[in-house]
Amino acid sequence: MESTNAYLSPWRRVWLYALLVIVLFFLVAPVLVVVPMSFSASNYLEFPPSEWSFRWYETFFGSVEWLHATRTSLTVAGLTTLLATPLGVAAAAALSRSRVTTAQILKGVFLLPQVVPVIILGIGVFFLYIRLGLVNSLPGIVLAHTALALPFVVVTTLSGLKSFDHNLEIAAQSLGAHPIRAFLGITLPRIKLSVLAGALFAFITSLDEVVISLFIAGGDNTLLTRKMFMSLRDQLDPTIAAVSSILIVMSIVGVVIFMVAAGTGKGERRS
Repeated sequence: MESTNAYLSPWRRVWLYALLVIVLFFLVAPVLVVVPMSFSASNYLEFPPSEWSFRWYETFFGSVEWLHATRTSLTVAGLTTLLATPLGVAAAAALSRSRVTTAQILKGVFLLPQVVPVIILGIGVFFLYIRLGLVNSLPGIVLAHTALALPFVVVTTLSGLKSFDHNLEIAAQSLGAHPIRAFLGITLPRIKLSVLAGALFAFITSLDEVVISLFIAGGDNTLLTRKMFMSLRDQLDPTIAAVSSILIVMSIVGVVIFMVAAGTGKGERRS
């Protein structure tokens, strides 16, 4: 029997490279359209711009309403990250120690906010908050966003715990360390990249959430995404393109920071 050659020449993989380019272009295309439109001098959304200007960035930074919505969104995203990260890490640690059947059931419960359509969650949260008096309140928005962000922290932390040797933590406990101290001193430093990834996902999820915000985030606590939706509904304000470009830059900066932290972490492990 003739042995098969596992190596494929570049010419035979052209279709794979072409598919990769198409997928990447599909993902990047919105950025290539939105960012140039934000530098347009026109009174309406125009692509490609006939004239270039920083007009709509000046409008954004000179608007009290836009800046207030931005500050509120960043505050909510920060509080959501601070709340969802420790809760998600604690839940993941408990799931990693549970029996297989119990862990799978509980994991499914934690993933429900990502499985249930967000419009259904928005309606349910709205009617619940009416009874609790949390509509248009900052604590209510943070709690709702935490429920959406928690699954990301749980999943990423569980992936880090799968590659972690739990015998190290058990050894620390056998030497007298408290379980919490053993987790913080032994386990957490070795899964910090997974935790950091979960925190980044939580922040971006909160910053990007719009459907639930339409139901419960109004008045003085109007979020940036709700403000964008209302502006898009009432009129085609090119300021939306500038705001979208700023959010894109913030997301890219967050990913770059994570990649730098990941590279630093790998370097520390090797040394």
